Amino acid sequence: MPDAYDEVPPFRRSAQPSARARGDATGAPRTAIRGPATRPTGSRSGNPGDLVAPPPGTGRTQEGAAAHTGAAGSSPQPQPQPQPVAPRRPAELPPAHTTLICVALPGLAISTEQGQLTGSGLEGFYRAGRRMLSRCQVRVAGREPLAVQARMITADRARFLGTLRISADAGPDPDVMVERTRYADGTERITLHSAARRPLRLPVEVSLGTDLAELGAVASGGAGPELPATVHDSGLRWSCASGHSTVTANPPPADALASAGLLRWELELPPGGTRSVELRVRPDGAGPIRPVGRGATSPLAQAQAAGDDPATQALLRTCLEDLEALLLRDPKNPSDTHLAAGAPWRCGMAPADALVAARMTLPLGTRLAAGTLRTLARTQLAGPGTQAGMIPGPRRDAGPHLPPGCTGTEATLLFPVLLAEARRWGLPEQETEELLPAAERCLRWLRAAVGGGIYLPDPRPGGPLRCETQAHAHRAALLGAELLDAYGRPGGAELRDWGRALRTRFGADFWVEGRGGGRPAAARTPDGRIVSHLGAGAAHLLDTGLLGAGEQATGLLDKVRTEQLARLLGAPAMDSGWGLRSLGAKEAAYNPFGHRSGAVRVQETATAVAGLAAAGYEKEASSLLRGVLAAAESFGHRLPEMYAGEQRSAGGAPLPHPAACRPAATAAAAGVLLLTTLAGIRPDAPAGTVTLRPVRSAPLGQIGLTGLRVAGAPFAVRVSRLGLAMVEEAAGGLQLGV
Repeated sequence: MPDAYDEVPPFRRSAQPSARARGDATGAPRTAIRGPATRPTGSRSGNPGDLVAPPPGTGRTQEGAAAHTGAAGSSPQPQPQPQPVAPRRPAELPPAHTTLICVALPGLAISTEQGQLTGSGLEGFYRAGRRMLSRCQVRVAGREPLAVQARMITADRARFLGTLRISADAGPDPDVMVERTRYADGTERITLHSAARRPLRLPVEVSLGTDLAELGAVASGGAGPELPATVHDSGLRWSCASGHSTVTANPPPADALASAGLLRWELELPPGGTRSVELRVRPDGAGPIRPVGRGATSPLAQAQAAGDDPATQALLRTCLEDLEALLLRDPKNPSDTHLAAGAPWRCGMAPADALVAARMTLPLGTRLAAGTLRTLARTQLAGPGTQAGMIPGPRRDAGPHLPPGCTGTEATLLFPVLLAEARRWGLPEQETEELLPAAERCLRWLRAAVGGGIYLPDPRPGGPLRCETQAHAHRAALLGAELLDAYGRPGGAELRDWGRALRTRFGADFWVEGRGGGRPAAARTPDGRIVSHLGAGAAHLLDTGLLGAGEQATGLLDKVRTEQLARLLGAPAMDSGWGLRSLGAKEAAYNPFGHRSGAVRVQETATAVAGLAAAGYEKEASSLLRGVLAAAESFGHRLPEMYAGEQRSAGGAPLPHPAACRPAATAAAAGVLLLTTLAGIRPDAPAGTVTLRPVRSAPLGQIGLTGLRVAGAPFAVRVSRLGLAMVEEAAGGLQLGV
């Protein structure tokens, strides 16, 4: 799961003053640079609105909660010594890599491949983070069906098949099949299919129970015992101080036993016949879940892919399903939608992830970007104060070599970038102008945070100077300057001047010379020391952003050093064969399962692929692209946010991370970016042009993309096996640039 290890709040909130009250958007104190041997332990976090956060005792902080930093010194007087306390091991999250997760937020259904919900681990139906039903066990003729298959059908639906031998003369062959279709909205349909040669009268029992626990308590092992049930209408009901849950059945059961939590039927099946029972799990008085991403309400265009590689079609379809399943409405303005970070751990708003995913999905239209920007603009910190203009966000683990960074910094720098690029893809001018003041406040925060210096510390003040933070800041300055100029707002020239000064200094301060051509430093410490490990964060140096006329903004590296970085990212130490490792395999503290120390993070791999392709390094881009697509097939085309960075071998498969979110917004959005990168679509809707820069080597052969959106209209493009791109559908008057 690892951006859930990433973001840092504990289960129990601190009693410290809020970040807003202290003027600190990250809510955490300065932290010393860690060496590989001092990496803190801990588990996934949640944002304010996420369903789950890391266990108590991890030593991590969230916005509005201060971290304990230890004693600042020692007293000269003898002091009573406290009794030594054994270090507390953080609670482990239940494994999620073997579960089937149906998602249609705010609904979840989490199951094992056995199909029976036993109440153990994470199993159950959830709504808005509360477990409505934890146990749902089916017995037919007194026996549990033998599980033979479990698979996802769509993002919100799973199918489980079991068999039974009922007839005495059936021999070894099953003659009754039990099919269970489970939906994220709290519906389960149990269907019995008979292949017996005579009529059957089968007693069917469904044993039900729940603890009505919050997902955070379930994940930390703090869920209570099952609650007593009462008979209610055509089913059962459970109650506690914090909520109520009911299960209704259709047809109504012949018998309902509250003390045992049991519903019973006698079902008659003729030869070859079928009978069904449907269960509906709801909070008291609640109707069915109406997912945001259904039909006309979805902000995402229903794009399709077709071509020589059939995996592209399945990948794009699954990515779209996952994205729509993770859509949420802003409670303050339900017409604005944004993406939750991922299931099961992070089903709430994570500002940086929401912006990254919205940016990657711009080829599917600008409605998601607009809704995400408006939602986050309402959270922007007001002045006066050093944090005025910042989009708040929690701290996030940065791996073994650096202290936690601030997701608020990343989100604040992404805001003007997404607005500028959404305008290029066709965001209406009126909507752009309405969001422009919030983007201006982000840019003013950037200039104030840099002050009279060159670099942006993260977290500020006093944090390290991270390579990727400088890349984010530089991109925000250049795209923000163009946005300000387009609307006659002041400040563009100042941002460009700072960007030029940053480029001049960056090459001298952040490039580590050495044998083989050198490498970019990961960071510089506040006292000037170099942190020189090579990780996937360096790929952000290639992501410069889209300007007018289909041009990419200037990057922080010159051509020679860009070529060297491309070579490093394409080397076996970074390219695992399944995607880009978050830390090079030759670096100290490398761990193939470490979410910031060696695992493959799909979002960063897609960033690298797009950046390498735009810079002309197609060999390296193609290798990473093919690796992720091969991994996607192994995961049934539902990409997790991360998986182990073990080297690919013939006939092998990527190793899943037991705590990865799946689905995850950034991983699903990365699938969209990977496929659209092949066509190299660079629109400029205000100028009425679109430029194509396809990957000439055509690593997947011929591919056609239909149902995209550019300038508010359907857009289709095809790339031939020779790497030539052709627009097949576009808005009227949209001119093809060169």
